Parts: sequence; structure tokens; C-alpha cells
Amino acid sequence: MSRVLSTAIVLALLAATAGAFVITEGAKLEKSPIAGTKVTPIFSPSGVVERTKTAHVEFRLRKPERLEAWIQDSKGNRIRDLQTARTFARGAQLDLVWDGFTGSGTVEPDGIYMPVVKLLRSHRTIVLPSKIVLDTKPPVITVRHPLYPLLSPDGDGRRDSFSIPYRLNERAQAILSIRGRQVELTHSRKLSGQLHWNGKLNDKPVLPGRYLLTAAALDEAGNRSKPFPFAIAQVRYLSLGRDRVVVGPGGKFALRVSTDYPSVEWKLRGRSGTQRAGTLHFRAPRSVGVFRLYITAGKHSAKCTVVVA
Repeated sequence: MSRVLSTAIVLALLAATAGAFVITEGAKLEKSPIAGTKVTPIFSPSGVVERTKTAHVEFRLRKPERLEAWIQDSKGNRIRDLQTARTFARGAQLDLVWDGFTGSGTVEPDGIYMPVVKLLRSHRTIVLPSKIVLDTKPPVITVRHPLYPLLSPDGDGRRDSFSIPYRLNERAQAILSIRGRQVELTHSRKLSGQLHWNGKLNDKPVLPGRYLLTAAALDEAGNRSKPFPFAIAQVRYLSLGRDRVVVGPGGKFALRVSTDYPSVEWKLRGRSGTQRAGTLHFRAPRSVGVFRLYITAGKHSAKCTVVVA
């Protein structure tokens, strides 16, 4: 009798175990009521990039549901409602937006936050696994300074451009501006790289003169650092040490010429020649008068007034 009872108990246990296994496996195979989840990974309410000023929590419902949603901090505190209790149809696509502000209008502290969805019909509370990072601190870019580069962007391969290494304290894009106008935004967000200027604005070589160069950085959250001046670049194609010379008839005089060309051509009252760039030496006309000395280097030219008296 006891042997029959034991057999019955064993069979009952096996049946219960099998039933529990079927239920467990069924639960494993049951699809989540939420699908197509997309959550903004990082944002900054004080950033300069419009698309990262707010965080979006997007998902689709697989069946009709009444739900509410909110944002909770890393300690599990409910800090901001995203959706009050409301019924949605099957297949409803939700896009819930969090602006990062408290109810009193201040920005929440930087940190990690989690979106939570509570399904009231299903009696389930789902903490979405995608975290949201709120980051309002601008990146820091470091560039060697002060610098005074000399450029001659005329395409001859000599001093056509200027490059400078930089370092960042976080992943961000580096920005180079000339006189406040952005000329480079790096594609890379690596912690180090080089800023480069080809001496052009709007794809055209700039005029001779001095140009203030500033560096900044833009991080993934959309925070941009303040421009940091680090160099004054001098753009020069051809310049003369003076634009007026007074000399006696037939007298000798010298003129300093600055250019990145190895030699220059000159013309003075019917005479012409070629000299190495640097300090040029001439003899004035023998007649009294005012004459023009023309200096040419490549496509660039300059003139000096020669007064013979």
C-alpha cells in the first residue's frame, strides 16, 4: 500500500514540475508589451544643439494598455512625470519628452536617469534598460599658446596652411574659428587631434593682415565651451619694408621685401630684373623726379615710391 502511495506522490510531483516548466517557458516566450524602444542616451538642456536639448523616450505598444510613465534618478526616486495615466490603443507609438527641468524650473543635477513605464492593466512596472545621461558641463580644450603663425595661402605649397595639436578632457568635437567665424568642426570626438586652417574664409584666400584664432569644443550632449584665443596669425603674400624712398640722382638704396617666394622680379623706369627675396639693392634714376618701383612675386605685387631729389 505504501509502495502504491509513494508511486502516486512521485507521479504527482513530476506532473507539477512539468506544469511549472511549461508555465515558465511560456513566460520566457511571451513578448514584452513594449517594442521598438528608443531612448536619447545623453542630452543637455543648456546645450547649443537643438536635437540634444531634450531627451526622448519612444516605444510602441503591442496591445491596448493604460499606462503612466516617469523619470527616476539613480536612487530610484520619481522626479518627473512624462505621461499621466491614459489608455492607448494597440500599436500606439509614444514619444515622451523630458526637458531636464524640475517642477520649479531649475535643471536637475548632472547624472544618470532611467525612464519608467507602469502598465496599469497588466499590473507591470518596467524600468527601461536604456539610461539617460544629463550632462550640462562644457568640455575643456587645451591648445598651446600664444602662437604667431605666418601664412601665405596662395597655393604654392609654402606656408599655405597652419596646424596645431589639441587635447580634450572628454569626447568632443574641436572647433576652430577665425575672427569669430567657424572654419573647422572636427568629425572625430577623440581626446586629441589637430586643428587646421588653410588661410581661407568662404573658400577664398583671406586678405593680408592679422587674424585672431580661437578654439572651442562641442560634446555629445550639445555643450559648447567658450572660444579660447590662442593665436594671432599673420597672412602675408608680399610686403615691402617701406613704401617711400628718398635718394639722390643715381644713388644706391636698399629695400626689404618679405615673401615666401625664393625670388622676386622688379621694374623701375624702364629697367627690370630678378633678385633673391630679402634685402634688394637698386640704383636710382639719374634724373630728378618721382618714380614707381614695382615688385612682383608669383601672382602678387607691391609698389614703392622712389623720390629722386
